[in-house]
Amino acid sequence: MVKPADGGNIARLALIGNFLPRLCGIATFTTDVFTALRASFPDIAVDVYAMDDHPGLYEYPSEVTGTIPENDLSAYISTARAIETSGAQAIWLQHEYGIFGGPAGEHILALLDRTTLPVIVTLHTVLEKPSADERQVLEGLLRRASRVIVMAERGREILQRVYGANPRQIVMIPHGVPDRDLLDTATVKPKFGWQGRKVVLTFGLLAPNKGIETVIEALPTVIARHPDLLYVVLGATHPNLVAHEGEKYRDKLKALAAARGVADNVAFIDAFVEHGELIDYLQAADIYLTPYTNPAQITSGTLSYAIGVGRPVISTPYVHATEILADGHGVLVPFGDVAAFAREIDALLSNDRDRIRLSERAYARGRTMIWPKLAEATIAEIRAVVAARPFRLTKPQPPLKPLEPDFAAVERMSNSTGMLQHSIYSIPDRRHGYCIDDNCRALILMSAMGGLDDVTRDKWTTIYASFVQYAWNPDARRFRNFMRFDRSWCEDVGSEDSNGRTLWSLGVTARDAQMAKHRDWATAMFDSTASLALELGSLRAQAFAMLGAAAMLEAKPGHRLSLEIIQKFPDIHLALLAEARRPEWQWFEIVLAYDNARLPQALIRAGQALGRQDLIDCALATLDWIVAKQTSPEGRFRAVGSESFGRPYAEPLQFDQQPLEAQATVDACAAAFDATGDRRWHDEAQRAYGWFLGANDLDLPLASVADGGCFDGLMPTGLNRNQGAESILALQLANCAISGVSKAAQTVAGASRVVA
Repeated sequence: MVKPADGGNIARLALIGNFLPRLCGIATFTTDVFTALRASFPDIAVDVYAMDDHPGLYEYPSEVTGTIPENDLSAYISTARAIETSGAQAIWLQHEYGIFGGPAGEHILALLDRTTLPVIVTLHTVLEKPSADERQVLEGLLRRASRVIVMAERGREILQRVYGANPRQIVMIPHGVPDRDLLDTATVKPKFGWQGRKVVLTFGLLAPNKGIETVIEALPTVIARHPDLLYVVLGATHPNLVAHEGEKYRDKLKALAAARGVADNVAFIDAFVEHGELIDYLQAADIYLTPYTNPAQITSGTLSYAIGVGRPVISTPYVHATEILADGHGVLVPFGDVAAFAREIDALLSNDRDRIRLSERAYARGRTMIWPKLAEATIAEIRAVVAARPFRLTKPQPPLKPLEPDFAAVERMSNSTGMLQHSIYSIPDRRHGYCIDDNCRALILMSAMGGLDDVTRDKWTTIYASFVQYAWNPDARRFRNFMRFDRSWCEDVGSEDSNGRTLWSLGVTARDAQMAKHRDWATAMFDSTASLALELGSLRAQAFAMLGAAAMLEAKPGHRLSLEIIQKFPDIHLALLAEARRPEWQWFEIVLAYDNARLPQALIRAGQALGRQDLIDCALATLDWIVAKQTSPEGRFRAVGSESFGRPYAEPLQFDQQPLEAQATVDACAAAFDATGDRRWHDEAQRAYGWFLGANDLDLPLASVADGGCFDGLMPTGLNRNQGAESILALQLANCAISGVSKAAQTVAGASRVVA
């Protein structure tokens, strides 16, 4: 037996796969892997996350840390959170098609992409001719994995030839086998009542691809020379087959045995046997058969187990069999060749010396594959990838020089209709069309951005304003939101938040547009639509409408409808804060969501407009709270990750961090500075703005300085390199805001020096 080894620098590992008592080969493999790790590396804590095809059906043992319902995407994401916070240093994934949800199991990619940990993937199937979905999933695994383990050299070759995998990424580690003594079958047969019989065994979940028919057809010839032969077909019918047709396939095999006159020589054992009992069955067999029909089968756990206990094997030449039985370690016969199976079974049963020699050769090969050796080889790879992770020191941040606003990327994403929503990298993706949210942000930018010539400003202000105008649905008295690329609307009424944001853009344009014609248009549009604000129930929609009303009151002091809007909502927000508040939770809702800082920003502007210091004081307190939640241990801005949304009274999660949050915080802190003159809020605005320039958790700038673009966010594994409208506009609006607050801070500082 192998002595326990030192786990070295690995203290905790996350293991994902099926797990017993679920009945399948992957469950057996993962369970054996866990057992081997626990025996060989007792100092490594192994957290098992079991894939679950029937939630609530299995009574998982205490070793299972958590389960992942196969088709529940949210469970994959919550498991990623759990793994990320568990202290695990790496993830070891057992991958097989059919055990993960989504097309070809793509849900597992959502889990992996939401963790920062190195990933090691054991591929139990490598398809030479994958479907489009299967290829997409495997290529996603290859991009994410630090190491990819195959169990046959052919798997390595297919990965390189078909998928373009990096050869340095791939390692071959044979399927594990039990560490058992080589026994004489006669000592084990009595346990099953097989004494005096020559036993030929096939094991595994029963399905048509097992080739059992071929062996049954060969039996009459063999039995004529060996009437005491017993062919044992051990294993339950595959659960998927049972679900579709019951035991029709098993009954068909029994009927075939009866028709060939060999029913008394065939034993069907309909059971999924436990590990120890399986080994006993194997050790009682004189010959083990794998008559499989699929030439591309890369892995067979049953074949590996048979070799591990020293059984003479006769097999068809599928990939795994040709490799593991090479050099005289077993016998290969052509697919579906009844005569060849009959000949080779007869030859081994007729010659005890040859059969024993083949058994000893198989056992010698099996000793190189025992589970402790698999565990040691895999842990060695895990140590290597963990050690190779770059150790990022927190770099001292030099003073950040704000970027000049740059219209290039906004213009790149726009056409005569308006601004498109999404891009693939920097190229606009027309499939997703337009939305009013982005066109409203772009409309606000046209008033805020300096340095544009009059012709360019007029052109694009008019286009974005026209989009807003066309979005108005007078019959429903609401703005539409999403538009297809062919300019047809996807809906009659947009979300409350999009309607609130539209009113905000109209108020800002009425106040700030540099051309009177645009100010006049925005004022008229606001007057004819803004009464919808009084019916809004969404907290953020109300905040957006308040920001629009506050701007309109600056443009038109005493504006009646704006006063009505800005007087209605603040006390509602104060009541919500009082209801949700706890000592550790000073916020308006029991959850965090997007654009959080807009809530205190709206209260500040409402307080200024109404002369209510209580609103400003409440806004500053809640802004202080959310700013603290958005501060990393190193003192950098950390946007509330989108994975945090909707989790009651929970600390924010780190990823995915999106530009919208940084921009909202810059704006809210600028409003706080405007209301108080407190230098602290200028500094907080600068800190949030620095996130765009690389002062963030990954030390990666999101701003594309050369062309005014902005990446879509920080993922656990790096940048989301798409550049959508929301992200580009967030950067450019933040550029304008930080310039304004910096100038205001300089003015305040200058006035202080003059007074002094």
